[in-house]
Amino acid sequence: MSGSVSAFKDYDNDRQTPSQKALYTTSNGAPMPHPYEAQRVGENGPLLLQDFHLIDLISHFDRERIPERVVHAKGSGAHGVYKTTHALDDLCLADIFSAEGKECPISVRFSTVGGESGSPDLARDPRGFSVKFKTQEGTWDMVANNTPVFFLRDPAKFPHFIHTQKRHPQTHLNHGDDSTMFWDYLSQNPESIHQVMILMGDRGIPDGYRFMHGYMGHTMKLVNKKGEWVYAQFHMKSKQGTKFITQEDSANYSPDYSQKDLFDAIERGDYPSWTLEVQTMTAKEAEDLWATQKINVFDLTHIWPHKQFPLRPIGEFTLNENPKNYFAEVEQIAFNPSHLVPGVEPSADPVLQSRLFSYADTHRHRIGVNYQQLPVNAPLVPYHMANFQRDGQMAFYNQGSRPNYLSSIEPIQFRVRTIDLDRAHGHFIGECITFLSEIRPEDFNAPRALWEKVYDEGAKDRMIKNISGHMANCTDKEIIKRQIAIFREVSDDIATRLEKATGVKGYDGITNLRFNGTHNGMAKDPQFKNANGMSGKNVSSERHENGAPIRGTHSEKLMRTGLEGKQLNGNKGVNGHGQSNGNGIASKLPLVA
Repeated sequence: MSGSVSAFKDYDNDRQTPSQKALYTTSNGAPMPHPYEAQRVGENGPLLLQDFHLIDLISHFDRERIPERVVHAKGSGAHGVYKTTHALDDLCLADIFSAEGKECPISVRFSTVGGESGSPDLARDPRGFSVKFKTQEGTWDMVANNTPVFFLRDPAKFPHFIHTQKRHPQTHLNHGDDSTMFWDYLSQNPESIHQVMILMGDRGIPDGYRFMHGYMGHTMKLVNKKGEWVYAQFHMKSKQGTKFITQEDSANYSPDYSQKDLFDAIERGDYPSWTLEVQTMTAKEAEDLWATQKINVFDLTHIWPHKQFPLRPIGEFTLNENPKNYFAEVEQIAFNPSHLVPGVEPSADPVLQSRLFSYADTHRHRIGVNYQQLPVNAPLVPYHMANFQRDGQMAFYNQGSRPNYLSSIEPIQFRVRTIDLDRAHGHFIGECITFLSEIRPEDFNAPRALWEKVYDEGAKDRMIKNISGHMANCTDKEIIKRQIAIFREVSDDIATRLEKATGVKGYDGITNLRFNGTHNGMAKDPQFKNANGMSGKNVSSERHENGAPIRGTHSEKLMRTGLEGKQLNGNKGVNGHGQSNGNGIASKLPLVA
């Protein structure tokens, strides 16, 4: 191989090479004089099967597309750098947060949620906002949206909800022509109301991707070096401020407006940036918050009050490089909320728990089992990575001749675990249950505050106009009646305005409604209480505390137990856990030469 050049020797070198310095070849590297030539029998005869150049070209062309994302299919991306501006080492042991000035490269993908790959950028839709932090302890993926809440809090609802965001299975029409499925789902799952009001408000169509905030939405856990942990909510605040585009004005923009706006801004050196901030609360505060204010930290439809839990600055990131190849760097980028680093842990939020599995699962289907070997996804760590994952489609870094099992002949190195998993996660004691949340009065508190304290009169008028305009494509008036009833629980003012705008008289409220997707904790008649009419001794899945961390949920004994002088997860010496150097374990790994 001396003196030869591999096409895959240096990914970034190939990425930066201009066409003028590249030689046209077949996929196996054989030079060809012209890309349009084809071999045939004589001047007017059939083609020859031996023409590998043509076969190679056409067969690859036939396979250029990979499955598009089921959600977040339309998106834009860029690269940049993250820098810690305020150390978070008192709360989190992650190296990237350990000191002011710590930096790492990042890749970001923005997206709409419901539309297909060719859908317009300015659709009224939540925006995905995902950041891949390539830290020295591995990749941390912040998989977020531009709204602090979502439409649901029960994980099994997610495929159902997303189906209603897609095209009708018979007519193949989307919401622009038929919004019946959309409102049918929402009218049967009233916990969605907060997100609906945000979506139908000014934030429903942000002015591109540069002028919007990002929110993790899910509650995470931060763990420090002492083993102490707190609940956390991450926020990304646009340093450009926020802007929106009205429904009427959105028709005047390009279908790819957000992509063009982001790309052009970076090309001209107008680099967009965001701050990274965090809200935190202790386990006791989370229990008290539910007991006194009925705010559930495990509920993706609830928000944390900023006055009680103020934002704390951590760092900032800037996007300063456009992709050289959209497919390689944006279409193939793969975010996963289970990609965490030491010091950042998941909470018991059930929708988060479901996403921890589903994201990696979809990447393995869409891109392949070795998707993390692709350069845009590969970790950038200062040590040689090794594990016992081998083979599969397109295995490029297949770990050479290293044993594919835990070998005593050629032992691998290990690093001592820095997180006491029992202390971070072992405070749950309970029975095996079925669970489905129920709608309660507290679910309308935050939406009511949004309407009464955040939206000015202009914003209120625009929201009503956006909702009624969207409802005009709903073919079932019963659905509209139910949805107006849900809005009436937020504010009679909203319901009255919608009745006037739609010409449909809604129900007086939800106390006399049964929902097919949610237990009705506000029902006056027991026959309306259980979702979908569920009944029987072992059928109803309603729970008294709606999945919240009630007082006593967090074991005080476990909360007080520290790492110092304790065994890690009850193991003593197994693979060196609890020891500094056993079976090749090293507390610090050598850096890559």
